Amino acid sequence: MSDETAGEFPVGMPRNYLRPCLLLLLAEGTSHGYELLEQVAALGLGRADPGRVYRCLRAMDEDGLVRSEWTPSVSGPARRTYALTDEGSDWLDALAGSLAEVSRALSSYHRRYKKLVEREEPAQ
Repeated sequence: MSDETAGEFPVGMPRNYLRPCLLLLLAEGTSHGYELLEQVAALGLGRADPGRVYRCLRAMDEDGLVRSEWTPSVSGPARRTYALTDEGSDWLDALAGSLAEVSRALSSYHRRYKKLVEREEPAQ
């Protein structure tokens, strides 16, 4: 496949993967948006769009999955700090189960694809 045709296929993490990532990070501890933005990269999101992260946090705050409050900062203006709620913890558990199912399905796909490629490779 050429580089030109590779761009035609969507590759990457599911669009809604950000929400479970943020819930997981907040389950590990209270944080502010900038810290979360830096931490989502370690969960496979690479450089996440800051606007998308803040919109997701705001939506989860409105949905009652997280709570936020302004906290003073010693080195600048106050920061909005986010914490997981009990409802957010319940959502995290449900999403983790769902992602485990997706992981099993992707592992199955990958095993079958690997067998296919191995079968097609010429013997040396």
